[in-house]
Amino acid sequence: MKKHTHDFVESYDGFIGFGYDRPTDEHTVCCYLQKLSDDRLMQTLLPRLSDPDLEKVFSFVSALLKKHLSEAEYHRLFLKDDHHA
Repeated sequence: MKKHTHDFVESYDGFIGFGYDRPTDEHTVCCYLQKLSDDRLMQTLLPRLSDPDLEKVFSFVSALLKKHLSEAEYHRLFLKDDHHA
């Protein structure tokens, strides 16, 4: 069974744009991130990123996860590690 899902981007038919209101901003960011993580896009984009670009992406995502998730949430939701205490 797959652990990861990207269902939102497949079913969302609302407005995509930023700065209109908080719900639209959240939906837009969700769509962008789910589209960004598409395997074919990643296969094309990643080799083109510089080492500093890769570090920026990794550091930014890591900082957001650390700031907004507890350790248990990080293991359960991001790592998909259901056995972490």
